[in-house]
Amino acid sequence: MLRSATLCVGDPDATAQRYVKWLDYRVVEEGRIEPTLAASWGAPAMGGRRCLVLAPASGAAVFLRLIACDPVPGYAPLRTYGWAAIEICVADVLAVDRRLRDSPFEIIGPPRPLEGLPAIFPMQVRGPDDEIVYLTQILDDLPMYDLPRAASLVDSMFIAVLACSDLDVSLAWFERALRLSLGRKMEIPYTLLAAAFGLPPADLHTIAAISHERDVFLELDQYPRAATPRPLRPGELPPGAGLVTFAHPELHLLEEPWIEPPQARTGIIYGGRRAGTLRAPDGTLLELLEA
Repeated sequence: MLRSATLCVGDPDATAQRYVKWLDYRVVEEGRIEPTLAASWGAPAMGGRRCLVLAPASGAAVFLRLIACDPVPGYAPLRTYGWAAIEICVADVLAVDRRLRDSPFEIIGPPRPLEGLPAIFPMQVRGPDDEIVYLTQILDDLPMYDLPRAASLVDSMFIAVLACSDLDVSLAWFERALRLSLGRKMEIPYTLLAAAFGLPPADLHTIAAISHERDVFLELDQYPRAATPRPLRPGELPPGAGLVTFAHPELHLLEEPWIEPPQARTGIIYGGRRAGTLRAPDGTLLELLEA
C-alpha cells in the first residue's frame, strides 16, 4: 500500500502553505533529511536538506514529503520517464475545481469522465514546483478493485502514476521483483499526454494498473517515443516526484538488489520500521517500508 510520495520543490515551506490553504493538508513533521537516509536513496546530496511532511485533512496515514531541491535545467513535467504524477482522492471534484480556479495550481485537465472507466471522475493540476497532481472522485465500485471514498473534500494520495519507456518491461519487473499483480491493461484517449507531446487528442495510449489483492495503487503509463530519461543533478533525487514509498508485507523475501540494505528509520513516515530503496526500470526510485 502507498505510504508517501516525495516531491522535490524549491521552497518546502512555501509549497506546504499552498497545500494547506488550497488542499486542506496539514504539516505533521519538519526537519532535515538524515545523510544515511539520503544515501539509501542513492542521492547523498539530499542529506541535510530542509524537509516537511504533510498529511490530509482526513487523517489518513498517507503522506506528502517536500524536500528542498534546486531547479534542474531541461526538466519538463509529463515529458520524461519516472514518477509522473500523484493521484489524490476527493469527495467532490467539481467543488475542488471551483476552489482551485483562483489558486496557484494551474488546471491542466478540467473535470472529465474517463472513457472506459465510468467509476472515475478526475481532473489534473500542475503546481508551481512543476508537480502534477490528479484529483479524482470515485463514483462507484469496480469489479476488480476496492477504490477509496474520500473522508474529506481532499483526502489522501491513493495512486502513484509511473511513466514508462517500455510498459511490458516495467510490468514484468513489478510482478517479479515485488510479487505484485497486473490488475488491468487498457487503451484510452489520454488528453494530458496528448497535450504534453503535441499528439492528436483522440490517440489511444496504453495504461495498466498494479495491485495487491484488491488494493490498486500504481498506474503505469506507456509514454510516447518522444519521451526521454529524466535529467537530474548528480547525487540528488530526480525532479518532480522523485521517490514513492510503499509498505510491503514481504520485505524479507525480496531478492532485488537494494541501493543500501534496509534499516530502521525514525519519523512519521517510517515509524521505526525498516526501509530500503530499489531502482525500477528507467531508474525509478521505489522505497519500500516493512509492513
